Amino acid sequence: MIRQILPSLLAGAGVTLQVFALTLLLSLPLACLLQAFQQFSGRLLKPLFRGYITLMRGTPLLLQLMFIFFGMPYLGLTFSREASILIAFTLNYTAYFIEILRGALGAVDPGQAEAGKMLGFSRRTIYFRIQLPQALRNAMPAIGNEVLNLVKDTSLIYVLGASELLKAGRSAVNTYATALPFVVVGLLYLAMCGGFSWILSRIEKRISYY
Repeated sequence: MIRQILPSLLAGAGVTLQVFALTLLLSLPLACLLQAFQQFSGRLLKPLFRGYITLMRGTPLLLQLMFIFFGMPYLGLTFSREASILIAFTLNYTAYFIEILRGALGAVDPGQAEAGKMLGFSRRTIYFRIQLPQALRNAMPAIGNEVLNLVKDTSLIYVLGASELLKAGRSAVNTYATALPFVVVGLLYLAMCGGFSWILSRIEKRISYY
């Protein structure tokens, strides 16, 4: 039976990995940029950033997915299923990464920024060339946790009808009336999370020279 269900499960895993990769490629760089805007913005803009972060972290990702896909058309904005998934995941994880970076930047010695100013560096150069690399190194454990959460959170896209790994597993369970597909799904998730954990540990070692 495993040979019969494996192609559909691997196809679902491909969708899971696609959502994971696109979300990570968009949300982490966006978080670095928005954290810079938040750090250098005036008092009028800071409440907007805090409101966005509070909204994203204070409401379930499942609700955000449903609101963007099912609710936004009532406001005159209609997105495809794929666009809704990408928008919801990117907005949600960007907010979490911003908070992680904010805490990590607070651990960077402020004397380095002062030294950069004395050397004539701009605030942008100080942030992107001095503070951010060290903050990313400090934040790697927390970023790693969010990366693994992202792998598992991709299962939420079933609510929009996307055929990701868990939905493929449920379909196989209903078809063959056995729990074996769930075991295979669990093993695939373990394999993905284990692989990403190994990659993250290697990255953490590579940047440990700071």
